[in-house]
Amino acid sequence: MGVAVRPQDFKGEEAKLILSQFNSITAENVMKMGPIHPIENKFYWKDADEIVDFAQKNKLKVRGHALCWHAQTPRWLYVDQEGKTVSKDVLLKRLENHIDSVVTRYKGKIYAYDVVNEAIDDGQNTYRKSKLYEIAGEDFIAKSFEYAHKADPKAVLFYNDYNTEIPAKREKIYTMLKSLLAKGVPIHGVGLQAHWSINSPTREELEKSIEMFSSLGLQIQFTELDVSVYAGRQGGQLSNGSRKIEEAVFTPEMEQQQLEKYQMIFEVFRKYKKNITGVTFWNLSDKYSWLDGRGRKNYPLLFDKELKPKKAYNAVINF
Repeated sequence: MGVAVRPQDFKGEEAKLILSQFNSITAENVMKMGPIHPIENKFYWKDADEIVDFAQKNKLKVRGHALCWHAQTPRWLYVDQEGKTVSKDVLLKRLENHIDSVVTRYKGKIYAYDVVNEAIDDGQNTYRKSKLYEIAGEDFIAKSFEYAHKADPKAVLFYNDYNTEIPAKREKIYTMLKSLLAKGVPIHGVGLQAHWSINSPTREELEKSIEMFSSLGLQIQFTELDVSVYAGRQGGQLSNGSRKIEEAVFTPEMEQQQLEKYQMIFEVFRKYKKNITGVTFWNLSDKYSWLDGRGRKNYPLLFDKELKPKKAYNAVINF
């Protein structure tokens, strides 16, 4: 059972909560390419080292997140010194250097990686039309797994994505994974992000996803679990795109709906416990959540703003 963390979570009551409730941690942001490798020949290891050191000291597992992602990626990956787009070969060489450097540094300390994150399109296309895809086509996906496996043959390697319960996207992810496996690409699991809400997914959607991906012989982990108290997927972002966080009340109705959703989710997790090798919550408590940055205060986790267990917590652990 894991949680996404920031280095500032290792102080005081937050650290106590992590150690009392979780046995795995994931860096929320500091191991993504932009933060850890902002300039081609310069790595910023300090924050990532702090997370791995905390885990080593306290005998926690670590999931690496994420080696290859179209977002939070520095410009140097894609252009030469004149600002022109690089060739496919140059891009892949730079990607290999990045993945090799990170995985080699933490070899034996990080047991699993989200190798490629969110490469599938939400719309009509199969692959997201990212800069990575524009330059290298779909080959960057297989290559990323090959680079990671070469750097640490013992690491468990995941493809990670969201909206994996939506039939059209689920089918595209399934087809891609099946193709990668047929080609002998070293992929061992699929990460289902689980940024959900009080009204989605349904039990049937969730079970269908687990069964489909399990049929490929892959490990399944729910890698970024939270349950937004607003309707809609990915947290119900406000339409005005405001960066200002509107303080909202966590109503009794929200509390009950969230409790019931978490209860259902963990009933399904227990039903398929032979297929699921990990669950990671995306952030520690309602004191801070990435969903707050979507325009209004959210309350998506099992611990409240004072780090106390919510009713949903009891619904999860008492069965």
